[in-house]
Amino acid sequence: MKAVAADKWLTSKAIEDKNREATVLQQSSYTGLKLGITVASNEGFYRAQISAAKSIQHYWFNYWRGHTAPLQADSLADVIRPKLIALGDDIVALLKTPVTEQHRDQFLKLTVIEGLARPHQEAIFDRLLALQYYPDRLTQVLDSGILRVGSTGDYAPFSESRLPGQYNGIDIDLAENLAESLGVKVKLVTTSWPSLITDLSSNQFDIAMSGISRTLQRQQHGFFSKAYHIGGKTPIIRCTDRRRLQSLHDIDQAGNRVIVNPGGTNELYLDANIKQAEKILFADNRVIFNEIINGRADVMITDAIEVTLQSNKHPTLCPAMPGETLTYQEKAVLMQQDLFLLNYINLWLDLRRADGTMQGIFDKHLNPGGAT
Repeated sequence: MKAVAADKWLTSKAIEDKNREATVLQQSSYTGLKLGITVASNEGFYRAQISAAKSIQHYWFNYWRGHTAPLQADSLADVIRPKLIALGDDIVALLKTPVTEQHRDQFLKLTVIEGLARPHQEAIFDRLLALQYYPDRLTQVLDSGILRVGSTGDYAPFSESRLPGQYNGIDIDLAENLAESLGVKVKLVTTSWPSLITDLSSNQFDIAMSGISRTLQRQQHGFFSKAYHIGGKTPIIRCTDRRRLQSLHDIDQAGNRVIVNPGGTNELYLDANIKQAEKILFADNRVIFNEIINGRADVMITDAIEVTLQSNKHPTLCPAMPGETLTYQEKAVLMQQDLFLLNYINLWLDLRRADGTMQGIFDKHLNPGGAT
């Protein structure tokens, strides 16, 4: 805070910045949700820190009016604030271990800072003691007004992102409908197939919707809703190869190139079933089909719904085995292990299936003349 005060002193900035305080409170509230800290108690904790921070800055302003003032300072925007943000994240991470009254003396001893008055120390510690945690995930979503949805943005027709922060697809529409039923807003969180389970385990989101297949391995780390789509893996090829590549046996031959996005069920299937053909890893699932179109790969084995969409969008692409699937697969909502949220989402799925909402969303994104 002395460094913050120095920058403000030299640039004639006011100590109090209400807009910045509001931003800090909003960001800290969102970060606190990763630990299930209630919005109200988290805000109280950070307001106590903001009050203490301003008190220290006032102390230094008063001191410099009668003594030698600093001649230079680090930039608040470029140097100090990034450090404060990182420090804030570190503080939140430590809040998963609640403090007790027996820690008070230790806390006060360790937070002796020039310009920080004892009442502000006490206030911060009292707010630490007062931190509360949500009893379940559904309560957290309803109270915070935010449904955090993890999505990869690379798997049309379920989730596609062509521009940062802009998502489109079946699962994006379904997530918005789910949030509307809860009376909350969607906060989309970017994840990836390799990091999906890690991000779930570290509580980066409440639910994940991105055309996610139900698997036993994923079920070990989270809960799956009822399935809202049933399909399976099937190959997509250039239409000119339809006579040459009509079966998995035809595909799994030396000289054929099978392309796959890493980290998901497509790669798992490929590793288990393709032994002779060349495997090509391609990270960007949004443009992976261009590799087949342009002759840099021959086959991709992926979900039948994606094969339908891509063959409708690209006249040069065709299903190798029309109407056939190599596996049985279910798409579902992946979520934190919370029975209250699971039961709510299952009921919501049943109702949206019954009233035609779900079918309408699927038709919208699978119709070549509709949304892309």
